[in-house]
Amino acid sequence: MTADGFDAVVVGSGPNGLVAAVTLAEAGRRVLLVEAADRVGGALRSESFTLPGFVHDVGATVLPLALSSEAFRALRPQDHGVTWAQPEIPIAHPLEGADAVLVHRSVEETAAALGRDARAWRALVGATADAGLPLVDTLMSPFSLPRAPLAAARYGVSGALPASVLSRLAFREAPSRAMFAGIAAHAVLDLAQPITAGYALLMAALAHSVGWPVVQGGSERLAEVLAARLLALGGEIHTGTTVRSLRDVPPARSVLLDLTPRQVVAVAGDALPPRYRARLDRYRYGPAVFKMDWALDGPVPWSDPRVAAAGTIHVAGSFEEVVASERAMSRGRFSDRPYVLAVQPTAADPTRAPAGRHVFWAYCHVPNSSTVDRTDVIEDQIERFAPGFRERILARHVMSPKELEAYDANLVGGDIVGGAADLRQFVARPVLGLHPWATPVKGLYICSASTSPGGGVHGMCGYNAAKLALKRS
Repeated sequence: MTADGFDAVVVGSGPNGLVAAVTLAEAGRRVLLVEAADRVGGALRSESFTLPGFVHDVGATVLPLALSSEAFRALRPQDHGVTWAQPEIPIAHPLEGADAVLVHRSVEETAAALGRDARAWRALVGATADAGLPLVDTLMSPFSLPRAPLAAARYGVSGALPASVLSRLAFREAPSRAMFAGIAAHAVLDLAQPITAGYALLMAALAHSVGWPVVQGGSERLAEVLAARLLALGGEIHTGTTVRSLRDVPPARSVLLDLTPRQVVAVAGDALPPRYRARLDRYRYGPAVFKMDWALDGPVPWSDPRVAAAGTIHVAGSFEEVVASERAMSRGRFSDRPYVLAVQPTAADPTRAPAGRHVFWAYCHVPNSSTVDRTDVIEDQIERFAPGFRERILARHVMSPKELEAYDANLVGGDIVGGAADLRQFVARPVLGLHPWATPVKGLYICSASTSPGGGVHGMCGYNAAKLALKRS
C-alpha cells in the first residue's frame, strides 16, 4: 500500500469502521479507510442472491439502533441520501391455532391487545420507551456518565434478570410471554442468562419510540452514503486491500481496527504485550446463524393475515418453545422447532423486488461453525404458521456459518454479533477496562462489534473508538 500523510487509518469498513472514519474526518483528520473486499460495508451489504431484480441484505435489514444511537444521530445519514422505510407493524409473533401477537408503534395499541398483561407492558416496555434517547445513550455508552441515571436504575432492576424469569414474573398470559421471549432471543443467548431481559426491554421499547425501519433500496445504501461522506471530507478508501500486518498500514497517529480479537492478534500480535494478547486470545465467540433468502411470487401466506404487514416476525411458537430452542443452541445442540427470526423487507420497501413479488429472509441460531444443513427445518417452521409458503418460492439462497465467515471474516464461525454477548462480555468487551477500545500500543485501537457496546448496526463501537483516538491524539 503506497500512501502517506494520513492522521488516521481505519482497517475494515463495516458500519463501525465507516462511522469511525467519518467521525475522524469530520474532526478535520485526514483518514484512510482500508477494506479487503471489493466494496465497503462488511456484512452491511446487499446482493442479488436469487433472481435479477430481487435485493437481499447479507446482514442486518431492520435497523432501530441506527435511528436511535448517538453516532448516527450525529452523522445524520438521512441528510445525505438514506431514506428510512417503516413497516406498518414493527414486530409480529405468530401462534399456533391463535391470533398472532403484534407490537405496534403505539404502546397503547400494543397493550390493549394483551388482556391482563396490558398494565405490565405499559410499566416495563412503555416506561423504557418513555425514557427516550437519554436512556438509550446511557445503555450504549456504559463507560460514560449516565445521561438518564434514574431511568437506567429502573431499567436495570428488570433488565438484569434472565428473560425467562422476567417473562414469568411480569406476564400472566401465554401470548405475552411468547412475544417477550421472541424479542429477547435477539441476544443469541440462553434466555436463562442474566441481562437477556434487558435486550428485550430495549428492543421492544425502540419499536415504540423510533420504529424498526429498513433502508429503502437495501442496507448497503447506508454504507454507500457513509463512504461518500468520507470521500467528501477528503478521506480516501482503498478496497481490495488486505491488511495482514501493521507493517501493511502507512504511518499514522491513530490506527483503528474494525476487526474481532482473532484478527487483531493476527494483524498486530507482535506489537501487543503478551498479557494483553493472551486476554484477546481468551475472547469467546458466540453461536452462529444459518441464513436463508427467498424470492417469492407473492406475500408469505401467514395464517393470521395481519402478519403480512410486519417487518420482523419471530417464527417460534410458544414461550416454552423459544426458551427450549435457545437453551439447546447454547449447549451445542439443535431443536426440531427452532426459533426462526424472519424479515419481510418488502412489507416496508416494495422497491426491493419486481412488482407483485417479494423478498424474504430468515435465520435460526446454531452452534458456532456448525455444518448442519437447516434448510428443511427452517422452511418447515415457516410452513407451520404460513401453510403454502413453499409454493410461493421462486428461488432460495442459503448461507451456512462457514459461508457467512467466507463473505466477511468478522463473522467468525457464523457469529453475527462479534462475540458472545453475555454479562461477562458485556462488561469486558473485549477486555475489562474503562476504555475497552484502546490497546496498550500507543495509537492503536479496536473499533469492531467485539468492543463495547457490542453487536448491532449502531456505530457506537466505531464512534467511541474515534472519539477516544481524537482525545488522545
